[in-house]
Amino acid sequence: MVQTANPKGTAVAISMAGLSSAIVGRRQNLAPVLLLWAVSLAAATVAVMSHDLVTRFGAAIAAMTMVFLVLGLKLRARLAMRGEARRLKELTGLVGNDAAPCYLTDKHGQILYQNETALVRFKADAGTALVSALNQHFASPSSVLYRLQNRAVHAGHGREDVVTRRGHTRLAVHRIADDRFLWRLEEFQDRGSTGRGAENLSLPMLTANKAGVVLFTNEAMRRLLGGRPKRLDRIFTSPVLHSGEEVEVSTAEGPVRAVLAEIEGPGERREIYLLPVAQNAVPATAMADFEHVPVPLAKFAGDGTLITANAAARAMLKLEPGQSEMFHALFEGLGRPVADWLDDIASERSPSRSEVLRARLLEGEVFLQVTLRRIVEQGRPGILAVLQDATALKTLEAQFVQSQKMQAIGQLAGGVAHDFNNLLTAISGHCDLLLLRHEREHPDYADLVQIHQNANRAAALVGQLLAFSRKQTLKPERLELQDVLSDLAHLLNRLVGERVRLQLSHASGLGAIRADRRQLEQVLMNLVVNARDAMPEGGTIHIDSEAVSLPQPMIRDRATVPAGDYALIRVSDTGKGIPEDQLSKIFEPFFTTKKVGEGTGLGLSTAYGIMKQSGGFIFVDSTVGVGTVFQLYFPIHDGPIEAESAPVAARKIVVKQGEGVVLLVEDEAPVRAFASRALRLRGYTVLEAENAEEALKTLDDPNLTVDVFVTDVVMPGMDGPSWVKRALQDRPNVKVIFVSGYAEEALSENQARIPNSVFLPKPFSLNDLTATVQGQMH
Repeated sequence: MVQTANPKGTAVAISMAGLSSAIVGRRQNLAPVLLLWAVSLAAATVAVMSHDLVTRFGAAIAAMTMVFLVLGLKLRARLAMRGEARRLKELTGLVGNDAAPCYLTDKHGQILYQNETALVRFKADAGTALVSALNQHFASPSSVLYRLQNRAVHAGHGREDVVTRRGHTRLAVHRIADDRFLWRLEEFQDRGSTGRGAENLSLPMLTANKAGVVLFTNEAMRRLLGGRPKRLDRIFTSPVLHSGEEVEVSTAEGPVRAVLAEIEGPGERREIYLLPVAQNAVPATAMADFEHVPVPLAKFAGDGTLITANAAARAMLKLEPGQSEMFHALFEGLGRPVADWLDDIASERSPSRSEVLRARLLEGEVFLQVTLRRIVEQGRPGILAVLQDATALKTLEAQFVQSQKMQAIGQLAGGVAHDFNNLLTAISGHCDLLLLRHEREHPDYADLVQIHQNANRAAALVGQLLAFSRKQTLKPERLELQDVLSDLAHLLNRLVGERVRLQLSHASGLGAIRADRRQLEQVLMNLVVNARDAMPEGGTIHIDSEAVSLPQPMIRDRATVPAGDYALIRVSDTGKGIPEDQLSKIFEPFFTTKKVGEGTGLGLSTAYGIMKQSGGFIFVDSTVGVGTVFQLYFPIHDGPIEAESAPVAARKIVVKQGEGVVLLVEDEAPVRAFASRALRLRGYTVLEAENAEEALKTLDDPNLTVDVFVTDVVMPGMDGPSWVKRALQDRPNVKVIFVSGYAEEALSENQARIPNSVFLPKPFSLNDLTATVQGQMH
């Protein structure tokens, strides 16, 4: 940079590097040269006119510099032109007489040079883009040229074979300078199809690449189609073409049928010919064989129209000879459009597989296993359906699914009931603690009683869930049905109301059954309440019993009742009945036909669970408009059955402080807090532990004396029975109380191996807990 200054503070600055860069960058443009001459003249003028010696000297130097710079640029341009001319001369000597078209382009793809062959072959002017010259030669020239030029930039050269209308071309490029690329096109013309012979063929013929782009059509094809289509999907209606099969062709005069013949051409090309459709009829022997095959077979067109069905298929589907139906009119239950399935088979997008569908034209629930196969007859593609009766299989599947669903719901109900029992134990327990500190005259006493009563109602609802899931604790005993029904008659009469009459009749000599009396009464009450609700205008409920002897097993409603003696109880009504489509769902929990708020949907599911857990069976018969009959089968038990041990009733014993030590192990903090406070109120010393590991650590102290273990059964980590067994090895005389929100049967096997142990189910009250501890302590 040259800088000059005058006395008045003005400055003249000229960037020599910037001007030089502008001149070099646009050496073929005269504007930078003229600009330098103008700057030089201006500097000379300043040198002549200025009176300041320094300014005159600086301006003179600048003017001389500009002159020399212009001369240097001209010299450089002349040398560059000579170098370019020499390069073109060498290039002409190298490829000028080449039989293949050759081009020299810059980095933007502009043609700087082309040999004589290229000029004659493509007739492109100098300065035009190479992509424009090759636009009609092959498909997508811009992407091919861009890809090859990038290879040349990074590797110095590139080569690719492309399919053309005449055959295929090998396109090669070399980088001969930073921004100069030499291109060479070597064409290979195929013999036969696209030559003169193919053009004069009487058969319609075309050539396409693997992407479906039409490269060539002969005169016969152009005449048939009425033009030159660009893609195969504009010609054929089917996306998948198979050689030797009949296809539909879209022509200028409408769709026509033809047999397609395809051969593989060079360069991944497809040569397709259209042949006239043969009029040969199907041999009579083939039709006779198809008709009498003992397997139900049916043939369908691609659109789902029934073409023909053999005798076995017509008998299965109840079709008349020659009757034509659509596939969707014959079958249902696929779960997706039938046309999609048929199209997948016809186009071979998916392999042949079987589906179990319901027969729409047949009465009742009749299911068929339908297997579809793609076939070709006389060049015409179609679909062959193989039919097989699958009604028994579908029924078995429905039973299995129903069994799995009921098992899953039972597991869910049992888990939910366990969590709710923990919550209800904490709620009712702390409510008991508050009631101890409030007299009846206290303003809050009535509210606490309401909380306690609603907690008990919630516990009863949870008990219904446990009954359905068969995870409740039963206390079976020897019962005489006549006595149970007689004792229950007064309560049932109060339940049915004034509009409904209750009639009971008992047979003599029923024999004793083994059941939980309270749960049996619950089953009968649920059935009577449902019968009452089914007769809003009034009616009669009959409860009768009889002795039944089954000489052989009875199979009914997906259940098998073993042979033997049973006591049968029938509960029938004269109500509106249950529709057939709802009979299979009435024992599912929360299924109800009552309005919102009129029922929980747990009554029948509870009865079902109690009967199953008691070893009995429950069945239902119903006729709409006539009534419903529930049948309860109880196995007869002749031997005496002792009732299982229950928590000892609360005795009014005041235990003094320090007379008993209780180790309480409970992972639920609210339950642990209530239980510890309740036991301390009764005078016990309580040691608390959150889990089994903490309890065992507490017992490591040999000087510690413990009288009773109160432990939850299911806990994170080690469960209750496991840690108790380990602790009793060193303390064999300690009594044990197991508490759990699950049924006792889940503990019974382990509890039988632990001496001096009892079970207390959740939710338990303050009195239940203290009474059980007192019973174990004394």
